[in-house]
Amino acid sequence: MARKSNYTEENIKSLEWREHIRIRPGMYIGKLGDGSSMDDGIYVLLKEVIDNSIDEFMMGFGKQIDIDIEDGKVRVRDFGRGIPLGKVVDCVARMNTGAKYDSKAFQKSVGLNGVGTKAVNALSTYFKVQSIRDGKTKVAEFNKGELLKEHRLAKTQEENGTITYFEPDNSIFKKYKYRPEFIETRIWNYAYLNSGLTINFNGKKYFSKKGLYDLLSRKVTEEEQRYPIIHLKGEDIEVAMTHTNQYGEEYYSFVNGQYTTQGGTHQGAFREAVVKTVRDFYKKSFDVADIRTAITAAISIRVQEPVFESQTKTKLGSITMGPKEPTVKAFILDFLKRELDNYLHKNPKVADALLKRILQSERERKEIAGIKKLARTRAKKANLHNKKLRDCRIHYNAKKKDARFEESTIFITEGDSASGSLTKARDVQTQAVFSLRGKPLNTYNKTKKIVYENEEFNLLQHALNIEDGLDGLRYNKVVIATDADVDGMHIRLLLMTFFLQFFPDLVRTGHIYILETPLFRVRNKKETIYCYSEKEKRVAMKKLGKNPEVTRFKGLGEISPDEFEDFIGKGMRLDPVVMTDDSPTQTLLKYYMGTNTPERQTFIIDNLRVEEDVVEDEEVEALEEA
Repeated sequence: MARKSNYTEENIKSLEWREHIRIRPGMYIGKLGDGSSMDDGIYVLLKEVIDNSIDEFMMGFGKQIDIDIEDGKVRVRDFGRGIPLGKVVDCVARMNTGAKYDSKAFQKSVGLNGVGTKAVNALSTYFKVQSIRDGKTKVAEFNKGELLKEHRLAKTQEENGTITYFEPDNSIFKKYKYRPEFIETRIWNYAYLNSGLTINFNGKKYFSKKGLYDLLSRKVTEEEQRYPIIHLKGEDIEVAMTHTNQYGEEYYSFVNGQYTTQGGTHQGAFREAVVKTVRDFYKKSFDVADIRTAITAAISIRVQEPVFESQTKTKLGSITMGPKEPTVKAFILDFLKRELDNYLHKNPKVADALLKRILQSERERKEIAGIKKLARTRAKKANLHNKKLRDCRIHYNAKKKDARFEESTIFITEGDSASGSLTKARDVQTQAVFSLRGKPLNTYNKTKKIVYENEEFNLLQHALNIEDGLDGLRYNKVVIATDADVDGMHIRLLLMTFFLQFFPDLVRTGHIYILETPLFRVRNKKETIYCYSEKEKRVAMKKLGKNPEVTRFKGLGEISPDEFEDFIGKGMRLDPVVMTDDSPTQTLLKYYMGTNTPERQTFIIDNLRVEEDVVEDEEVEALEEA
């Protein structure tokens, strides 16, 4: 029987704009997070501010943007026109206010709804905006969206532009930390998409001359490219593509300068257009997978009044290029049909190399077709009859946005004792455990056939449900949980080699993490402190006084299930595995996982040193304060 409750005028509430943003931040910036994922809210706050500066550059004003981040505090300075001085407060603190409603002022802009900086303002403990225009300046300061002080107009000799300073609210973004590697990736994307723009981030300069060609050059070395990068440009569209020896497909798609990490209409249209153009050029009906396997490509388009599927603008929903304009699909197909076809005719060596890669993919696909069915059957039986996978009840679904799906996690661990402790301590709703048997195979330079022939890897890919791509991925976080010793590190490297070799998208999209577990337990009769480093142990020993009991955990199996609850619960420490542009995948794998090379031996000898167990008093005091 339904519980009775009153429903009167008192139940109807009206919230101010800042209150609504603070109560429902996910509606404006997506998930919150602590900065360990590249799509966490603190990066969206930064993006919203930078986007405004990018829009100024796109309109022809200001060729430099300065970004400084220290201790979680952000400062962004552009050299555009500056916010009109009489509207400084309104632009950052009044909903539905902004210049981007005027399509003449901001054609094909990144943001169109005037919400971005308001959300940054409301979700910051301190927010300051300063506009400089023609020798005059205006400053306004806020706390959680509420105006603290509106300064009077003042004279200045500074160059025109806007300066934004903010500190994310740590009561919303708990224990947040900006990771430079995530920010650098975003800044490079801004540079690639805006040739001629200089971005300075914490003293480092980012600049691109050739746009998407430069992007792909940093992602794929010449050694990895099966043919030189094809670079095509047209009005409102730019494309760069090549094939490699990797597995899977790799796309970097952009709309009006916005990195659409989840793709959308334009990325789907590009994938279809490549298949159709290639088939028509070679006059052969190749399998779709054979054409697209190992492709690495970037596409950028400019759309009037783009429609995104969320406020964070990670997936394009627009169907047309603009009012009275062709559909996105038709526009991209027409462009590739003309430009890519022309390129292949003019460059027969590239056309031959592309054909060889397609035929190689075809041979490999047919080679594993025979064992694929048998491997699937074996995997299903294994999951029924053994305890390699202790599954959870809630699984990830990339197509549906639900906070519960985001929490879906699988721990990959080695040995019965470690997996047993994890299994007893886990949350059965959202946490699964996969147990390895011994050290996995080194898969560097192996073909995908090995994945189906090797029982461990076949069962793992089946548990993750990634055989046919990430659309079916069952867990948002794939966490490698190994011992903090040499063997544990080796297993970790072997697993990462497997993912990078056959499922690089899993790493690239930020799904792989390393579980941090404590190295020491320091305790007395009153208190227990778990420590993740030698420095933390020293601080704990000093805090607990004379002769505390110190335990060094040699492996995960030594940690009891009761203790494990602290390490995989709300206080779980995860290190994301991040792929940076400075370290191409195949180069890394060859260096670390290939046969011994003189270069690697020299590196080990040159960097061999004895670790001294010394912690300065100043460091201890700093940790105590933290």
